[in-house]
Amino acid sequence: MTNNDVFKKLRVALKFRDEDIIDILALVDFKISKSELGAFFRKEDHPNYMECGDQVLRNFLNGLVIHLRGTKENPKNPGDVLLGQQKLEKKPEQDKSFKARQLKKVDRAVPNVKYKNKKKS
Repeated sequence: MTNNDVFKKLRVALKFRDEDIIDILALVDFKISKSELGAFFRKEDHPNYMECGDQVLRNFLNGLVIHLRGTKENPKNPGDVLLGQQKLEKKPEQDKSFKARQLKKVDRAVPNVKYKNKKKS
């Protein structure tokens, strides 16, 4: 298993986006661009594929520890960090019928339009 595979699996398991990974790497003062990051997640036969080095993965893992646990001065509970991230991703449950949702979207401030060909609205 290569570093790229480990990096991909962590990204999927933790539901991180490129911005999240860049922020985590910034915690350990490691700067990387979005395009460099995207090259790690490409297929091996893609022309822009780039091998993920040990330094990148090591810095990501160190940043991930800080992201989840916090620093010595400001400790965090990793479970709370992960649960907080999941709460932001959940959408409110839709228990309304389709008709009720469509009626909610209708702009009530617009008056009824009278058609020239005598169609009722």
